[in-house]
Amino acid sequence: MKIQERTGAGAGRSAAPAQPSVGDRLPTAPRERKPALAALAVLLILVGALGATMLVLQAGDRIEVVKVTKDIQAGESVSSDDVTSVMVAADDSIDYVQWSQLGALKALKAKSTIYAGTVVVGQMFGAKSSLPAGKASVGVALKEGQYPSGIKSGDIVAVYRVGDNSSSSSSGSGGSSGSAGSSAGGNLIVDKARVSSRSDNSDAAVSTGNLSLTLLVDQSDAAAVAQAASAGSVAVVVVPGN
Repeated sequence: MKIQERTGAGAGRSAAPAQPSVGDRLPTAPRERKPALAALAVLLILVGALGATMLVLQAGDRIEVVKVTKDIQAGESVSSDDVTSVMVAADDSIDYVQWSQLGALKALKAKSTIYAGTVVVGQMFGAKSSLPAGKASVGVALKEGQYPSGIKSGDIVAVYRVGDNSSSSSSGSGGSSGSAGSSAGGNLIVDKARVSSRSDNSDAAVSTGNLSLTLLVDQSDAAAVAQAASAGSVAVVVVPGN
């Protein structure tokens, strides 16, 4: 009896599907090697690394150049108070004035107005100041009360003859502003002149208030302005147009 039960149990187990042995598995196709794709992947990695290296090198290739912090009028030179240094990417196609060349730049004159915030290039300056056609540069020395406070380079001003003989002197001047002077009480010399530079001694300014200006005027008015300036009988007023 027991022998029959064991035989039945064994028969049940033998009815289950047998698992194939390792040696009975079907062979798989070998993976196809693609050397061209592998080479392309390596090439892309190298190109990316090279590009990153070039960006780093370009970012590090920078130079220190001059930038103006105040307006520089035509015919003016820069000073240490008018400029600062900035870093820019080196570019051989741009004639930057490098910070190390500031000393040489101070000896040159601006060819035209250079506005604050401009990075300077060599073409903006020359060895000689170039005045616009028909213009003349005249210097005037002023005392306190003969100029408004805060006057600066680039301002547009009117020039007046002042003093006891202002009316009679201006009536005899041959400037082109003679008709304008008559309508302004006979003492207007120039209705519009540009301040091309300002010069004052800080110590003297505190004690005396003296100020020297260089004015850009029409050539026909230069003699009258110079005559009034030499006599100490000139005053300037800032007018609309600045």
